[in-house]
Amino acid sequence: MKIILPLFAAILSFCVISCRHTTPAPPAAVAETQAQKPDLVTTVANIDHDRILRLADEALKLPPQTITDFIATNSAGGLHDFFSQGDYYWPNDTNETSLPYVGHDGMTNTNNFELHRLAMRKMKDAVAALAAAYALTGDDKYVPKANELLRVFFLDDATKMNPNLDYAQAVLGKQTGSSFGVIDTLHLAELPVAIRFLEKSSAFDATVDEGMKKWFRDYSEWMLTATNGVKEMNALNNHSIAYFVQLASFTKFTGNDQDLELCRQRFKEVLFPNQMTNNGSFPRELARTKPYGYSIFQADNVSILCGLLSTPADDVWKFQLPDGRTPRMAVDFIYPYLLDKEKWLADGHKPDVLHWDHWPVRQVCLLFAYREFGDEKYFDLWKKMEPDPSDLEIRRNLAVTQPLLWIADPGNVPLLRKP
Repeated sequence: MKIILPLFAAILSFCVISCRHTTPAPPAAVAETQAQKPDLVTTVANIDHDRILRLADEALKLPPQTITDFIATNSAGGLHDFFSQGDYYWPNDTNETSLPYVGHDGMTNTNNFELHRLAMRKMKDAVAALAAAYALTGDDKYVPKANELLRVFFLDDATKMNPNLDYAQAVLGKQTGSSFGVIDTLHLAELPVAIRFLEKSSAFDATVDEGMKKWFRDYSEWMLTATNGVKEMNALNNHSIAYFVQLASFTKFTGNDQDLELCRQRFKEVLFPNQMTNNGSFPRELARTKPYGYSIFQADNVSILCGLLSTPADDVWKFQLPDGRTPRMAVDFIYPYLLDKEKWLADGHKPDVLHWDHWPVRQVCLLFAYREFGDEKYFDLWKKMEPDPSDLEIRRNLAVTQPLLWIADPGNVPLLRKP
């Protein structure tokens, strides 16, 4: 027996080394990480308890938000079409018309129209808070308000938003909408995650549920077929990662396994190998005028996408390229700079031209990496960070505002049971 055990260990070690480039994670490894989740859910539920209930109470008082409340006079679309302007585009000072607008990377023009964005984010944040409060307590009182907010924004004929972004991030005098405008709906990726909890309540309106599934089916179809959607899918930088965070969330919600598999394939074969280098950084983001914020943004969205795409048979977190690159490296690259921002400068990176002082905040990549790998350093840092930044530009870069919804099981509502 003493001879057999070392022999078995040697064989096992050889198999692990020789199989290191295989794509799927062993089911046993997935089961091992899954075993951490119930305790983590309870811990996060307790950490966020007061915050969630405070935000949910605010949401209960919120009038329904809709894009039709704000007329976009520069839009080439109609009342029900979402409109925004390219953030980094400014009036042209070489002529009297100020057209066409010209780009200055990283320099946000706060005079551009963004009221549709703000209405969308306010609605999404409120629904997510209501769903999180219901998840915590099992109290149906939070659900009717979520029904109302969703119905008014997406479904009612008089106030609904059309399921397209044809007119997002327009550049005045140049284009009525652009492909990079698709990133404006990144925040909607959290809605399907919230709705899966609301569905557990008898107070959740079945017509709203089905209406939302139809809206996301229609919007996913637009993303996959419209010129701007296809261009964004093929973007070479953070925009394509953000695109697939959305598409993965929407198709998972609507049960479209074929398009969900497309997301999985594109991440493994195109996005990940072509954007992240062998130290976990994203060179195209480092070349921007806001390299710190964009690097954080990428790490967050890669972690969100890994969670959305993983299955018990295929843990995407453990996907490995032949040269050894794994998604975890994106978190490990940014971690020391989240811990100590001054190290970013000491290592030769440039500070962001705007909003440098307001990063970092409570980055979800830390929580999701801890959930997956169990390294306490991620969670220790996550707990210390600001969950609700006041800077609107920082908030615009946070797809996840209620992380509890992303790690918990709707079947366990209420997540915090009374003694």
